[in-house]
Amino acid sequence: MVDHHTSLAKRHLVSWGTGTRHRQAADAEPAARPGALTVVLEDAGLLPAVLGGDLAGPHSLVLAPGVASSPLEGPEPGSPVVVGYEGSAAQPGDELSIGDSFFLQTQEYSASQFMSVIGPTLIRVFDGSDFAAYLADADRARAEGVFPAFATDPVIRLADLPSLGASPAADGPATRLYADADGTVSTAPGGAALGSAGDAFADLLGVWERVNKDSAHPCAVGLGATVPEAERCASLAERPWLGRYLAALDALRELRARDVSHLRVSGFGGRLSETAEPVAEAADAHGTELPLLLWNEQGAYVHSTPTGRFFQIGTDAARIAETVLACGDAETAAERVDAAALAKVTAFFERAGVPLTGRTEAAR
Repeated sequence: MVDHHTSLAKRHLVSWGTGTRHRQAADAEPAARPGALTVVLEDAGLLPAVLGGDLAGPHSLVLAPGVASSPLEGPEPGSPVVVGYEGSAAQPGDELSIGDSFFLQTQEYSASQFMSVIGPTLIRVFDGSDFAAYLADADRARAEGVFPAFATDPVIRLADLPSLGASPAADGPATRLYADADGTVSTAPGGAALGSAGDAFADLLGVWERVNKDSAHPCAVGLGATVPEAERCASLAERPWLGRYLAALDALRELRARDVSHLRVSGFGGRLSETAEPVAEAADAHGTELPLLLWNEQGAYVHSTPTGRFFQIGTDAARIAETVLACGDAETAAERVDAAALAKVTAFFERAGVPLTGRTEAAR
């Protein structure tokens, strides 16, 4: 039973820590019913208030320190699953453990390059210096193609991605909640307060929606108590490509886990093909709708962020794919590459459901 609890908690903690929806975290969209997919409590004394209200629903997993884990189907039909843990996931240097088989470390961003990675680690922005270090690493990757090695380690995850430039669509109280020792609730340990553990889910959701409605760059909640909102928004506005940078980190991390290394990422520090550069206002300059192209001396990979799929292709095909990605449409790309080869490459990705222009034939 412990192994099942651990496996379930690991999937939920990925979603909770990053602010994104893990594909296996739940079998239904949480927005259809009250309660967060994952709730992490710093104090077990808050458990009665959470279970007695609607912050957690039948689809929820609640992590509380020092308590016994409930059966996987919940203590009663339609009740949340409770998993006990030791430690904490709120401060740099903290470690959250479930049983004796899973340990999640928490580390501040600015110190991560100097730390040895031992196991699963969640890297957070805890203050302004962490945020500045994150931006500096992103800027270097964009200009030089050099990504921070620690951030591409397969056991590393960056926390609060929607507040760092990723899409905020999956974040919010329906995905995650965190209650500190005083019972103050946010979506993350460094987040803006949404209410308290005894509040109704609808009230917390209403506050979250209002805060983000007033922000030029949601999510404004995840780092709301950590980085001044004006500073965060200005930094993201200057770097509209940050979402693509974060997607590139995910792709590099996944391929590194498959023993694929020394990769370059198209659009970050250069291109593979001269036919893809220079392209004024390249279609793949920002956003994650268009696939990413990565390559090394052995070959190339096309990665679809929305689906999580990877395609390994030859270098010649990669040059054509990259040109289409940069141009934004096959017609413009045809002015730069061989038309017959272009048709074959684009048709392959169309059939795979990952069009290089972000549009399917049916939508054209």
